[in-house]
Parts: sequence; structure tokens; C-alpha cells
Amino acid sequence: MKKIVVGMSGGIDSSVTAWLLKQKGYQVIGIYIKCWNDKNLTGQCSSNTDFHDMRLVCQHLQIPYYTIDLEKEYKEQVFSHFLAKTQEGYTPNPDVLCNRAIKFGAFLQLAENLGAEYIATGHYARIAEHDKQHALFKAVDKNKDQSYFLYNINRMVLDKVIFPLGCLTKIAVREIAHKIGLLNATKKDSTGICFIGEKNYRTFLKNYLPHNQGEVHTLSGEVKGFHEGVLLYTLGQRHGFSTHTAPKETSQPWYIVDKDLERNILYVAQGRDNQALFKKSLLAKDLNWLIDMPVSATITCQAKCRYRQEDQAVSLSLLTDNTAKVIFKNPQRAITPGQAIVFYQENLCLGGGTIDYTLD
Repeated sequence: MKKIVVGMSGGIDSSVTAWLLKQKGYQVIGIYIKCWNDKNLTGQCSSNTDFHDMRLVCQHLQIPYYTIDLEKEYKEQVFSHFLAKTQEGYTPNPDVLCNRAIKFGAFLQLAENLGAEYIATGHYARIAEHDKQHALFKAVDKNKDQSYFLYNINRMVLDKVIFPLGCLTKIAVREIAHKIGLLNATKKDSTGICFIGEKNYRTFLKNYLPHNQGEVHTLSGEVKGFHEGVLLYTLGQRHGFSTHTAPKETSQPWYIVDKDLERNILYVAQGRDNQALFKKSLLAKDLNWLIDMPVSATITCQAKCRYRQEDQAVSLSLLTDNTAKVIFKNPQRAITPGQAIVFYQENLCLGGGTIDYTLD
């Protein structure tokens, strides 16, 4: 019987994952990964609640369970990086780094130390053969597909990972949970960044980053209002700063279109579809490929530069310093430096990188 370690969160997805693997004859071990310990708005520690749910699920499924404390590793490898990049003016995606460093890094090492042949998680993605190697594919349920967050894992890990939910819809997963009597069958899905939880993003950052009130300008230089600190904002945002509107101006809201870190100024433009929000090309850095790619080439494929975005047609020019120039067929709104851009050929995830800056 093959041993497999399942990363369990106390949620419905990882719980059904464990049950499916047990049904297939694996020797399943549940592991709760403790990455962050903080209280929510009610004063309760969500990690304690999640571990309680995970423990009851494992008892119901009659599988052994353990907890591993990776708070130190998470803060050093994920949270510190998040703060450092935010202070440089980027808007980083900590979930991408967490998957590489923690869930498919430190956690995989733990599983191997326990003698497990595989690890599994409740991610909605698929692993299948491509050119005689394991590759990452989108999930069947396109509304839940999480391949965007997985592009940065080490490609060698794909040989040791199983995603049982990749061929299921979320509706089917909930039906299974109800059918087998899981206590968390109706539990709400977790959303957002784990260390922020229900807190306001800007309020949370104030605890860790320097912030001084600054001016909000139009692109022509007119002062329109004030903000709480330029590091607390991201491109395309329309809330959290004040603006005054002259009587002759339309009532359309203002959106952040640029940031000046040195002068602590936010630049805004009026209207969600303002031309200043749209760019057609970008430079991506720190590329990670999940399949064999040519050293230098121009490739036509699809890409998305934010989760939930529809795939966009792009021309991808690979450069020699692990960067790439990406030209979109159609201009894209609010391309945000620091976020991930992930490349696809239909359902196959090629890999991706970090958006460094826009070009036009």
C-alpha cells in the first residue's frame, strides 16, 4: 500500500481529497500545516478552529493526523519577501511563493521524511503526461482552477504530487462531502491572503510598513486629494483615498494609474476604462517553466496577469537573462508590477514569471 501525505486545512476540499485517496487504496496521513497564527475580527484564532475541524474530519475518515509548525519558515520565506517587495512598490502575490516554498517545498520534505511516496492537496488543477513528462494542466472546473497559483513550483515536484480534485467540479466535491457525512460539508471556502484574513488590506499593512500621508494628483499634476501612504495602494484601485471633484467634472470615480514612491504621490484618472489604465506590453522576470522551453524564442500562447482573468492572446519573446517581453493582442487593464503572469497553451500551463514593469 502506497503511503501519501495530504495537506489538510480543515476545509472541504482537502477533506474530500483525503477521502478519495483512501478509497483508491492509499495509506493516507493527514497533516495540518500551521503557517500563520493570528486572530480574526472576533478575537478568535482561525488556525485553532481549522485544526479542530481537520482533527474531527480525520477521525471520521479513520486516518492518522499530525500538525507541523512552519510559521518560522513562512515568515522568513514568504511574509518577509511580501513586505520587502511591497516596500519596493510592487504588489506581490504571497500565495504563489507559499506554494513553492512551503506547500511543495518544506511540506514535501516532511512527507519524504515520513516515508511517503506522494503528497496531495485540495488544489483544483491536474497533472498529466506531456512529452513523456508530468505537466500541470488547468482543472476541469474553470471557475475553481488554481493553476495560476502553482506555476512557480519546482517542475520536479510534479512527479510526486496528486491533485484528486482536478477532474471534479466544486459542486461535485460538496456532494461527496454531504454523501460521506463530513461535518464541514457546508463550510465556507477560505478567500484572500491567509495572514490578512478578514482584516482590511490597507489597515493590515500599516502595522508593518512606513506610511505618511501624501497627495493624490491627476496625470496633469493637479492635486485632487490625499492618501494614507503610497505603499498601501495598488494600480487600478478606486477606494481608500480622498478626492475632490469640481462641479463641471463628471461623477465617474477615480482610479490609481501610477505611483511615485520617492515623492509619495498617487496618480489617478477618472473612469474605470480610462486609457491611462491600459497597457499592451510588459517585462516579466524570474521565469519558472514547467515544461521544456527553448532558450531564446518568440512563442504565441495565452496568458493571464491576474487570477480569474480570461486567457489573453500574447506574443512571448524569451530573453537570455530569465526575462521575457510579453505583448498582448489587446491592451490589458491595470497590469500590476509584482503580480504573476502565467502562460498557457490551451489547458497546459507552461509556467510564468513576475511582472516587473509595463512597457507601453
